[in-house]
Order: sequence, then C-alpha cells, then structure tokens
Amino acid sequence: MAPQTPFAPVPSQVDFPAQERHILEFWRDGDLYRKSVDTRSVERPFRFYDGPPFATGLPHYGHLLASITKDVVPRYWTMRGYRVERRWGWDCHGLPVENEAEQQLGLGSRRDILEYGVAQFNEACRDLVLHYTAEWRSLIERLGRWVDWDNQYRTMDPDFMESVWWVFKSLWDKGLVYEGYKSLAYCPRCATPLSNFEVNQSYQDTQDPSITVRFRVAGEQRLSLLAWTTTPWTLPSNMGLAVGRDIDYVRVTTRDGEQLILAASLVEGLFRRHDSEIAEITPVAVEDLVGLRYEPLFDYFAGHAEEGAFRVVTADFVSTEDGTGIVHIAPGFGEDDYQLGLAEGLPVVCPIDADCCFTDELPDFAGTFVKDTDTPLIRRLRASGQLFSEGSIEHAYPFCWRCDSPLIYRTISTWFVKIEGEVKEKMLAANQQIWWIPEHIRDGRFGKGVESAPDWAVSRNRYWGTPLPIWRNEETGEAVCVGSRQELCELTGRAVDDLHKHFIDDIEIPAPSGNGSLLRVPEVLDCWFESGSMPYAQNHYPFGRREDFEASFPADF
Repeated sequence: MAPQTPFAPVPSQVDFPAQERHILEFWRDGDLYRKSVDTRSVERPFRFYDGPPFATGLPHYGHLLASITKDVVPRYWTMRGYRVERRWGWDCHGLPVENEAEQQLGLGSRRDILEYGVAQFNEACRDLVLHYTAEWRSLIERLGRWVDWDNQYRTMDPDFMESVWWVFKSLWDKGLVYEGYKSLAYCPRCATPLSNFEVNQSYQDTQDPSITVRFRVAGEQRLSLLAWTTTPWTLPSNMGLAVGRDIDYVRVTTRDGEQLILAASLVEGLFRRHDSEIAEITPVAVEDLVGLRYEPLFDYFAGHAEEGAFRVVTADFVSTEDGTGIVHIAPGFGEDDYQLGLAEGLPVVCPIDADCCFTDELPDFAGTFVKDTDTPLIRRLRASGQLFSEGSIEHAYPFCWRCDSPLIYRTISTWFVKIEGEVKEKMLAANQQIWWIPEHIRDGRFGKGVESAPDWAVSRNRYWGTPLPIWRNEETGEAVCVGSRQELCELTGRAVDDLHKHFIDDIEIPAPSGNGSLLRVPEVLDCWFESGSMPYAQNHYPFGRREDFEASFPADF
C-alpha cells in the first residue's frame, strides 16, 4: 500500500505551463507577497534596496541573473522571521531612453534634437519610457520573484527628482561639487562625456592608423625627433613632446645624412626594414633633449610657440613598450596629456565642437568629423616629408556603451563630485564593514575599484534627465544651487511642479549680489546619480514622511 500523503498524486505526464499559470494565479489571487511582509513585525525589518532597471528594453540574461540573487536573499531573511519590503523601481532618464526616442523620431544627432525642439523631444521620451513594463512584470513573476509592484518609484517623478536635487545640494554645501576642465571619454554621437565606469565596460578591438612622424628640431636642417601615434587627427593640436627620465636615447644618422632621435631599445624594430641605411648611432642624454624646441607640424597654432608650446618635456608615463620612446602631447585630447600640459605650462587647444567636428580654428577641416581627417592629414605629412612610417594597428579601444560609437578623449568643462581625499577614505573604511560574499571581493575587485576611483563627472550634455540645479551668471561667476521646488519658488516667485529641463530652463534667479540675473547651467545629471540617490528619493526624503525613510535606511542588502 502506498504511504499516506497530504499531497495529490503527480501524474506521469505533467503540463508544466499550465502548472506554472496555476501557481502564479495562486500567488497573485492570494496576495502572498504582501502577506509574507505584513505577517512579520515592523520592529524586525531587513532593509532591501533594488536598483532600478531601464524599462525601454526587454530584460536580458544579466537582469535575470541579478534578479535571482535579489529574490533568494530576501526570501531567506523572510523565512528567518524578518519583515522584508521589496519595492520595485524604474530608471526613467538617460541615454537609453533618449536613444530609443531618437530612433522612433528619426533623429540622428544632437543637432537634430535641437531642431526638433527639446520640449517635444523630452515629452516623446516621457511617452515611451515605460513601454516594456508589462513584459518586465510578466517575466519577473514567471521567474518566481516577489516584489512590490503597487508601490513602485520612478526616477522621472517630480518628488523623486526633488530629492535628487536635495542630495546634490547637500554635496554642494559641503564643498564637494566643482566645475573643472578634464580630459574625458566623450561620445561624438550622444554629444556627452561618459563616466570611467561606463568607459571601462565598453572596450572593443578595432583598427586604427599607426604612424611615426618627424618633428624637426628648430634651427636644424636634418635633425628630427621621432614620435608615434594612433590618432593622427590630434597632431594639429600637438603642443609638446615627452621623453622618459630613465630611458636611453640615441641619435641615428642615416647614410644620406638625416639624424633621427628615438629610444635606443626601439631602433632595431623601427629600422627593421631599413637597417642598411644606418650609418651611425650615438647616445643622447635626456638632459640634452629636455627643453629642446621643434617646429610645429602644421601652422594652425604656430603662434602658441610664444606661450611655451613645441618643446620637449619629461613624463613618467613614457615607455619603450611600443612606438619610439617619445610621446606626442596634445593637452586637449587625453588625460595624461592634459595633466602634463598643466604641469609643464603647455597651452591647451581643443578645436572641436560638441559633435567632435573641427571648428574654424582648422579652416581646412572645419565641419569635418575628427576621425575622418586621419587619411588627409597623413597625406599632408607624407607630402611634406614629415611621415617616417605608416601602417595600422588592432588594439582595444573604448566605444559608447549605448550607441556603439568610438569615444573621443577630449578636454571639456564638466561638473564633478569630489571623491579623492576624505570621501574616498570614508568609502574605503565603510567597505571594510560590509559582509562580502565571496569575501575576496571586499579588498579585490570592489576595493581596488574604490581605491582607484577618480572624482565623479556627474553632468551630462543631454536633455531627458534631472537638470543640474545650478543657476549662474556667466560673466561674474556668481552661482547658487537650488535644493527644492519650494526654494526655487522663493528665489523666483514662480511655482513649478515638473522639474524637467524644458520647464525650468527659462527661469531666471535674481543674483543675490544684485548684479544681474542667474541662468541655469544647461547640463543634466548622470542618471546613475539618480539611481544612487534612490535610498532618499524613493521616499521623497526629506520632504515626505520622515518615518518612511528612517524605516528603510540604511540597507541591509
């Protein structure tokens, strides 16, 4: 006789889809998730934060993988008797939404958006931002995950955005926000800089030109410094050449009398096909190279010679792994170049517009996308005798993680949250208090990421996002940071409900000094700044019910 059991016998042929539908209906009709929360005491909470996904696309493997962890841990603590709220949220701003809107509207660039109208464009973003919510809900439920759909938050809601303003102003008041010029990875199509985290996850193998160029020493007929680059389009903006203090350099004299300076260890590789042309190799002291003047490759910025351009300096990043041991320095294009330019007093020129096309400062290439000038520039160097060698190289290069365009490193004015210093020290200390599984993540991947984190570039030159709440007089530099709708109303006499760009950009604030008016700076905040503000903004802190925030902060998981 079969043993007695409270369960119905399982047939040999199971209709699993029907069984799944039955279980989901049972959970839904019985409101089991809500009951699993309400039957636990509010005095015994386990605080869970669920970072918001974008709703402009269908969930992929990465979402589902994370969702399993986000379900298993709260279920475990629920079974331990803890009250675990699991509030769902939506990330509604940023490039993913804008790119989707551009595709639907047939817009291909920043200029197209401006011609179409920012107000219309933003409303189009609002209309499509939650397009896939039904598909998300269906898949998350079928995954067996329990979340609070009825109390979801959205980063585009005015209350959420107002709390983001409050977070930003809190940083402003602590002196942690500043505007600065830095060389950042910049997407020419999206016309905005990207954060280091966004850049680090988007490298692809690609082919670029690989050329070695003669920089003729000033006052010498046949003496040149050899430098290598994979970005010929940056050569018109060259302001210096860098050598390494610990590198041995030589002067190679060819049989026809030309003299070329480069690293000793790289002569064989560079002259592999022309070793029979070498007549003599003599050592050159680094001290004799430093300060050496050379002629600019092009005349566009020749006048900068009087400001200290076109000379040899030293840098600790120069190596002999490839190239010539002499590095072409364009302070307008590259963080190392920019920092070296500041330290050595080299001028900074960045003759490109928001779409990464050359400006009128390069009249021969004005309006041309920078990478499209590689070939004509190489042609000019060849004609002038300044091209020593050319080829191509396959290497890892960063692309935009959203539109797949190759990124351009350019010096740009942007707004930063200061991380270096005291903030980083506090982050590293807090990291030691976290229970990491596996434990090596604490001092490994995550810890090393915190240690190397630069100041956070939080502004984006885009449209659909939480506007940077800074009003400034461009002439005097006077600025105020606004932390709420009420504060904005008090400063201007205008009440606003919607804080999106097209509702507030025309609002002027009388300068506190009485000297003119302040206008809002045009940028919006990085959508990940909004996501990071979720612990406060999901409860409209500090404007909403304080007890709601206090009950959910800080997170346990």
